[in-house]
Amino acid sequence: MATLVTFHAHPDDETIACGGVMRAAADAGHRVVLVVATGGEHGEIVPDVLAPGQTLGERRYDETMDAARILGVARTEFLGYVDSGMVGTETNAAPGAFAGADVEEAAQKLAVILREEAADVLTVYDERGGYGHPDHVQVHHVGMRAGEIAGVPRVHQATTNREEMRRLIVAAAESGLMGAGDGPSEADVAGMGTPEAQLTTRVDVTPWIAAKRDAMRAHSSQISPDSFFLALPDEAFAMAFGTEWFVHVGAAPGPPWETDLFADQRAE
Repeated sequence: MATLVTFHAHPDDETIACGGVMRAAADAGHRVVLVVATGGEHGEIVPDVLAPGQTLGERRYDETMDAARILGVARTEFLGYVDSGMVGTETNAAPGAFAGADVEEAAQKLAVILREEAADVLTVYDERGGYGHPDHVQVHHVGMRAGEIAGVPRVHQATTNREEMRRLIVAAAESGLMGAGDGPSEADVAGMGTPEAQLTTRVDVTPWIAAKRDAMRAHSSQISPDSFFLALPDEAFAMAFGTEWFVHVGAAPGPPWETDLFADQRAE
């Protein structure tokens, strides 16, 4: 069996980006290790969700541990950086913010865990960090460097399929799940994810979609029951979140796609 280390910027990112492959790996007998760069202290918060005296960082730590149990995680670590907030906010430059961290220093911290775990597979984010959040972009830089330092044999950049996103938006409008003009604009989509022609790995996680949705529910300070994520009918949720896409560093793009983070197995 192998060890998967999956590196993320904030609590709940792990579930949205890689929840399916994490649960699938655990069910296959692999060891799953979650590393989170920040405490998510500047996340947008669901109203009235905090207990008296509770900070958002404390709440999100507990939510992460709950989600990790649902996803079969054997070890969860936080690197201890502060959430930098959305792009262009004053918190980007605050002391301890992950976006301003020294890449080499942060990569060495992550590399310690990679070496301790003798990681076979590491997931990070694509060079845009998915959608441009400063902490997500930093995950790319820090994660890629840490994988190099520790000599991880397989590094996968978690991303979204830009063309598939366009197809899903059209399908949602045609089915009445989304009104005309709702959802991301074309400009938004063009700045997200990775073009389909550059992708290497397509993992069908629909067999683990219930666990992925339950892990989203665990992040209740960020994802309310009436949010887009949880309000979708089951079939639509599986359509939106049942495939997880990656760029396997050093591998040729598909199709055919790799279908497993642990082996060079391509689906025709």
